[in-house]
Amino acid sequence: MTARHPRRHYGRQGVQGEAHALHQSRGGADRHPAVARGHPRSGRSTPARCRPTRPVLHLPGYRPRLLGEDGGTRPDHRSRDGPAPGARDRRAGGARRGRNRSPPRRPGVQGRRRRARRVPPHRHRPRGRPRRTDRGAQPVTPQRVAVASLLLLAGCAKVVKPGDPVPGLTRQQLERFARGKTVFDSTFTPATGLGPLFNATGCGECHEDPAAGGRGDEIELHATAFHAPTCDPLVQEGGPVAQLHTTPALKQALGIDSEPVPPSATARAHRTSPVVFGRGLLDLVPDAEILSYADPDDRNHDGIRGRPGRSLDGRIGRFGRKAFVPTLREFNAGAFPTETGVTDPEQPTEETIGGQPIPPGVDPVADPEITQNALDLADDFVRFLGAPTAAKLGKDGRRGRDLFSQIGCASCHIPTLRTGPSPVPALAHREFPAYTDLLLHDMGPELADICLGIATPQDFRTEPLLDLRDAKTFLHDGQAATLEQAIERHGGEAAGVRARFKALPVADRNAIVAFLKAL
Repeated sequence: MTARHPRRHYGRQGVQGEAHALHQSRGGADRHPAVARGHPRSGRSTPARCRPTRPVLHLPGYRPRLLGEDGGTRPDHRSRDGPAPGARDRRAGGARRGRNRSPPRRPGVQGRRRRARRVPPHRHRPRGRPRRTDRGAQPVTPQRVAVASLLLLAGCAKVVKPGDPVPGLTRQQLERFARGKTVFDSTFTPATGLGPLFNATGCGECHEDPAAGGRGDEIELHATAFHAPTCDPLVQEGGPVAQLHTTPALKQALGIDSEPVPPSATARAHRTSPVVFGRGLLDLVPDAEILSYADPDDRNHDGIRGRPGRSLDGRIGRFGRKAFVPTLREFNAGAFPTETGVTDPEQPTEETIGGQPIPPGVDPVADPEITQNALDLADDFVRFLGAPTAAKLGKDGRRGRDLFSQIGCASCHIPTLRTGPSPVPALAHREFPAYTDLLLHDMGPELADICLGIATPQDFRTEPLLDLRDAKTFLHDGQAATLEQAIERHGGEAAGVRARFKALPVADRNAIVAFLKAL
């Protein structure tokens, strides 16, 4: 037995080059030109996964097997009979049109070669066209790709990012989520129902940062009249929301660029666009849990006197800065005509202009301007949006979380809530990060603006602290540039918490801010 050759680089070029050199030393320099060129088809070196793990052992009269000599992945087991069958046909160009397969030679017959069999080349199907052999195969569409991505995300990710659906949705629910996002991101025009009064051309214009359902840069104008103890939403004069834009047809007819604020209004307010992440979970928090946090008479003497908001018919409110809207469905259905001027089957009439009807011919699209199906899909998209998971806390963040509770912030910003029963199992009976009690609190004169329902100008619903890490401004009007400024503007029931925050050392205040920025 001969000694092993020294260890070398064993790509295909290396193995075949070594074998070719060995063969040349035995007088066969010209019998295997395909060997020295590397791979007989491409001439490229072998990938790392195909390289042998140890040197080739050479025996007298033995030629190493050469991967790919027969045009496939099987090694050539013939040792001395020249090139593999079909190699010359490939060198002649036959492999360009299809694979040539030569039958094996008969033993003892040298130099004879049968005619190669022709195998038709593979015919590729057009992209997106289902194969005949696949039952139920469907074309690949961007929407199906989105659903597949959501299924993969739901199956392997425990962290909910902004814009992700709640974990545990079925394929059908994820498909509705994807289709609803299409409606949510739609841009309306006057020809498709926009206006004639509007604040945005679509839901996505106000809820886009950092993902669909997030914040926006738009600032709205609201106005009401407060005559203690009653609140007038000025419905007869156009309602509390003053739309800031008009269509060209309305501008030409009336010469206005926006809806005027009613002269009887006693207060105006600016409103930023909040995130709608996790709103489907907030919608399912039972009334009993909300009422359990209420303490309007401050029986525990902590200075916090939260009370539930109410709609006009007495139901507990959950949505809106004044906790006036009881259900997510009502909140979503009301947003289309109020914010975009697009009527829907549940609110099929146009907004008035300061209480006056729309002039004839200004809005040619028949009401309602979106279908019930489109409204249902948009509602499902918002309902299925998950509550984003907080970022991983460092040492300062963990200390800030403890201080957040110690100084009293968690008395109103309750860290987690629990949903009740739901026909959607992924939403039912689950805890989620909320940082709200959904109650109204007196925040003092510094934040006071308008009234709505039973909420006075100083009353505000506790804002859910979700996705604060992506916020650029803070508070309901966007007037706080930093979290420290937002805390310092908390008055009324939160005055004691504010005082305790300001009394902390700088390092502790920074720790609380670090915790909030992780939410």
